[in-house]
Amino acid sequence: MTAQQKLRFRVDRLATPIGVALVVQDEHGRLRALEWEDHAARMTRLLRLHYGDDGVELVEGDGSGPIVSALRAYLAGDLEALDAVPVETGGTTFQRRVWRELRRIRAGTTLSYGQLARRIGRPDAVRAVGLANGSNPVSVVVPCHRVVGSDGSLTGYAGGLTRKRWLLSHEGVPEHASAR
Repeated sequence: MTAQQKLRFRVDRLATPIGVALVVQDEHGRLRALEWEDHAARMTRLLRLHYGDDGVELVEGDGSGPIVSALRAYLAGDLEALDAVPVETGGTTFQRRVWRELRRIRAGTTLSYGQLARRIGRPDAVRAVGLANGSNPVSVVVPCHRVVGSDGSLTGYAGGLTRKRWLLSHEGVPEHASAR
């Protein structure tokens, strides 16, 4: 990309009970990435993968706006506050399909990777679904934390299992709930 084609994304920092969230949005108010500050390198890697090595310029935000407000509301207990947040991501067609389906998992519920694969019509693609889930650039809003092992166990989460456990608990999922 040339300098004229470079996308300009705003990065807001939001203190949460589980760390500082980096909220990346475009000029149209669409969420492009949400990552934890201690995992900023992962976010940068995903942005480069999706938009090219020099495709994005990140500028500091002021911590305001509708997306940050929705995240604050979610953290304050309004579990549906994130449902209307507009999201725009890069990724492959398959990844975006998985990420769209993740947004359909209601707060307070979980699915297994196998159930998620069946939901997108690809029951044999459990591993690919797991990889797409792990490549989700929009943590929390695209709720990859709601995907668990087939036995209900907490499995990988890019932000760490402590955060996954907190998010599920915040949403009312019992510690050892089975995938539904």
